[in-house]
Amino acid sequence: MLASGISELMSLGAVLPFLGVLSNPEQLWQQPFIKELASKYGLSQANQLIIPATAAFALAAIVAAVIRLANLWFNGKLAAAVGSDLSFEAYKRTLYQPFGVHMQRNSSVVMQTLTTQVNRSVIALTSLLQMLTAIVVAVGLLTGLLLIDWKVALATAALFAIAYSVIAKFTKRELSRNSSKIVETSRLVLKAVQEGLGAIRDVLLDSSQATYLVIYGRADRPQRQLETKNQYLSAFPRFALEAVGLVAIALLGGFLVLHRGGSSGVIPLLGALGLGAQRLLPALQLIYSSWANLKGFNADLSGVLLLLEQPLPANLGTRVPLAFSQSICLNSIHFRYGRDLPEVLQGLDLQINCGERIGLIGCTGSGKSTLADLLMGLLVPSAGRLLVDGLDLHELGHPERLAAWRAAVAHVPQSIYLADSSIAENIAFGLPRHDINLERVKLAAEQAQIASFIESIPDGYLSFVGERGIRLSGGQRQRIGIARALYKQARVIVLDEATSALDARTEQAVMDAVDCFSRDLTILMIAHRLSTMEYCDRVVRLRDGVVIASGPPKEILSAKD
Repeated sequence: MLASGISELMSLGAVLPFLGVLSNPEQLWQQPFIKELASKYGLSQANQLIIPATAAFALAAIVAAVIRLANLWFNGKLAAAVGSDLSFEAYKRTLYQPFGVHMQRNSSVVMQTLTTQVNRSVIALTSLLQMLTAIVVAVGLLTGLLLIDWKVALATAALFAIAYSVIAKFTKRELSRNSSKIVETSRLVLKAVQEGLGAIRDVLLDSSQATYLVIYGRADRPQRQLETKNQYLSAFPRFALEAVGLVAIALLGGFLVLHRGGSSGVIPLLGALGLGAQRLLPALQLIYSSWANLKGFNADLSGVLLLLEQPLPANLGTRVPLAFSQSICLNSIHFRYGRDLPEVLQGLDLQINCGERIGLIGCTGSGKSTLADLLMGLLVPSAGRLLVDGLDLHELGHPERLAAWRAAVAHVPQSIYLADSSIAENIAFGLPRHDINLERVKLAAEQAQIASFIESIPDGYLSFVGERGIRLSGGQRQRIGIARALYKQARVIVLDEATSALDARTEQAVMDAVDCFSRDLTILMIAHRLSTMEYCDRVVRLRDGVVIASGPPKEILSAKD
């Protein structure tokens, strides 16, 4: 940036002698310094100064252009690097937030911030760097103009500064207001896309494409119009002030000729001032437009900063499972999803011994899934304690326990999330491809009763499942989910309606495999099919967030709720 300012000053300084040589070389030749320098290089006449003066002016212009190009390149590289850091850090802090935070968030807001708002923040950062460069360049040019004619320079600078200040005052509020509206409409656009594509089966069945297109159009058109308006507000002063600058130069030229009586001395001065003003105006315009971009992206910067302010846990990426050999105890557990919401669990007490197969039953809303999330360490009790082998998982002085416990637990939900990658990568979910143990993948697939299917397709374990596993049936997706839990070699597996999509024969095979697992493996099963509960050592019945019965499957299943 400093080099850009100095180079602009040098190129402006080279204009005056260049134009002086062209208009009146004898006047320049009379300067003692010029005469002495010319004699060293064998120049003896005033006309011989034209070629060196032209070369010096051209060299100064080329050097200034090269430096400005280099500055533009490095500004872009810096903005891109910082933007990448911002995006990574925002995503990192988002991924490490507690499960309760993710449950309360709208995914479209997070997606918008991590993509659109981060990209706009990079543009804002680029604008800031360009503004700083333009300020340095403007200072260099103004310094040169002051050295040439300080009165004219001050008048020119004052004219442009007042004009841009007035324009900025009237556009500031509009730019900020448009910024907030753009963020909101951008979120609605993303929301419309997510909902339309996420429910594409129902959209096609109901022929409701027009509904989602209307929602999309109502958000997309205002967003683009607002963006265009902000672009106009940042660009229009240039065209207005260019005309003002040309008129000012014309008036100045006429005044100088009339005042100084002749044009031979005025032309070099007027040329230098004209070139300086011609360079100064774009620099001032860049300062203003960069400021306008910063104001226009203010809401985006605020959104990114909110994600960057999210706290990180003390221990990141713990993968060493917590030792578990005795029991899990839930003592007087209370839980509610919000301060103003009713309690889902109300003083629940439950003990699960290591190696037990526990079944959870109860009507909808009884608290089964909430209990499972609490047991896995995803939710924090509103009151009460969760103990594993006597250790409180949520003790403030030992945050590492919770991460270690999560590493010891695997979850198989009713709806399995599958990434658009290979079957092997989905079974060894979350691991880099080079860290996957294929033999362990195959063993987990055999135990989940899906190995025969995988090995029958052309690419086997390297076959891609498609986005969200669209190329697989519901039963196949859930068996991959079970294989994923088995690959993790967890100490505790939570099966939340994990066999609901399986036919009776496949469910029987899977449950027979589960029954053969090591007795060191603790299993918690949530299911509506009573046949699944028959494999449990103990069945626990919940009602209104409390345990109302616990005992052998036959005894609990035969009793009336």
